[in-house]
Amino acid sequence: MNKVLLEKTGHVGLVTINRPHVRNALDPETLCIMADAFEDLRGDNMIRAIVVTGTGDKAFSAGADLGRLIPLMSGAREPEDEWDRRFKANPDLLHRALLRGYDVGKPVIAAINGSAIAGGMELVQGTDLRIAADTAMFGVQEVNWAIFPAGGSTVRLPQQLTMPRAMELLLTGDLVDASTAYQWGFLNRVVPASEVMGVAMELAERIAGKGPIAVQAIRRSARSCVGFPEDKALAMELEFAAPVFASEDAREGPRSFMEKRPAVYHGK
Repeated sequence: MNKVLLEKTGHVGLVTINRPHVRNALDPETLCIMADAFEDLRGDNMIRAIVVTGTGDKAFSAGADLGRLIPLMSGAREPEDEWDRRFKANPDLLHRALLRGYDVGKPVIAAINGSAIAGGMELVQGTDLRIAADTAMFGVQEVNWAIFPAGGSTVRLPQQLTMPRAMELLLTGDLVDASTAYQWGFLNRVVPASEVMGVAMELAERIAGKGPIAVQAIRRSARSCVGFPEDKALAMELEFAAPVFASEDAREGPRSFMEKRPAVYHGK
């Protein structure tokens, strides 16, 4: 069984963690293949939006495989196969798989089919838009096992939530339900589990139908300008905007509007 599935439909790429028997837990092999999938989608100019999800209706991902991944990282287990050896030799694979300090360059939508815990929650933090099942639970439980949530949670959660709420999750290891995560501003939408993929794919296709140069520049600007003083951020925004206005797509958009026809964008 392939532990990660990569599909491409039109301009949308779909990455599915496929280990439902262990709640889509992340072992070295899964992380290596996920990292490769994101790298593939990053380099594919036909792909304009990405959806990431898990198999089944129980878990988006329960996070690290405590029997395989953590012992390998801590040195309690020696590498046993090619995936273990590749993972140990390339620490960046973990960061790429969790979208931690790695920019895939295109909008990423999390279709959260079930609970997102620990590393699963950290993967969600690296996405741009989030559609969750109403049955999903969220949290970073590493503190419960005396380990560190090193997939970015101590940096990203305080930015994406208020500091007190972030600290509650980080220090207690407690879980919150989808309704609470939505109220806290962590999710875009909460829907019945049967509707998660449909809503996520529809959103991805809508975004993929827009001018990719503009979409990617807007995304980069919004992500890059966070935390800078306003004058610096506004100057940075102009740097992202200028190439968009110089593109062929920027001429096609207004022209198609005036001619009352659908725009045809080529990413040029």
